[in-house]
Amino acid sequence: MDGNRRGFLKATGLTILALGTGSVTVLRTARARSDASSQPGGAPPGAAPALRGSRWALLVDTTRCKAREGCKDCSAACHLVHNVPALPEPKHEVKWIWTEQFRHVFPDAGHEFMAPAALERPLPLLCNQCENPPCVRVCPTKATWKRADGIVMMDWHRCIGCRFCVVGCPYGARSFNWRDPRPFVLQQNPDFPTRTRGVVEKCNFCEERLARGLLPSCVGACKHQALVFGDLDDPSSEIRRRLRAVRTLRRKPALGTSPKVFYVV
Repeated sequence: MDGNRRGFLKATGLTILALGTGSVTVLRTARARSDASSQPGGAPPGAAPALRGSRWALLVDTTRCKAREGCKDCSAACHLVHNVPALPEPKHEVKWIWTEQFRHVFPDAGHEFMAPAALERPLPLLCNQCENPPCVRVCPTKATWKRADGIVMMDWHRCIGCRFCVVGCPYGARSFNWRDPRPFVLQQNPDFPTRTRGVVEKCNFCEERLARGLLPSCVGACKHQALVFGDLDDPSSEIRRRLRAVRTLRRKPALGTSPKVFYVV
């Protein structure tokens, strides 16, 4: 009896030890994955290093942009990657990149002697990723906030659909989902979340691609090199070189928002 009891206790102890060791291994593995995903950029081990910057910005060279010829490569790529729905009703439109005429984009930069074609030239627009974003200040749930690298983010789980940020944005860069957008996503990208009815969305400078070491989708899709993305705090970056070499405009700078999207006109 004693021998059987000792054998039973020994076997039980080894089983518990094995289970405990396995649990520790599982916990360590889960913790390692969690730690990896919580790192800046959130890239898993073995992935390409994340692109890092302290003040991301975009330059749009309208002298190279072919929007006037109907080119929509940048918006098509952006909307495909981010599951932006193609809603049939204009009043329900959801947009991350879109075009507007020069006269509406820069109403103070034109004058009566400009050629009509110049005033009507379409320019690509997107979230300006403001240095001082008014949308962040007015959001009651902190569903929109600014990251340390300057990207203004959206948390769709926190968004309550109050649309204060839509009203607060002076650039019309935010869209509200008046209806369920998912049935209108033409080709769903499984690597990016879809949204639901009643939330706001906008351009996020492809922060999920930066985490994987990739440039924003619009930049990669532009065959005319009209879009330049980079870190304003890096003097050697291409965007800083271009900003030194050419005169640029920003939308409504007098508002004090300090937009980080620049236009060569």
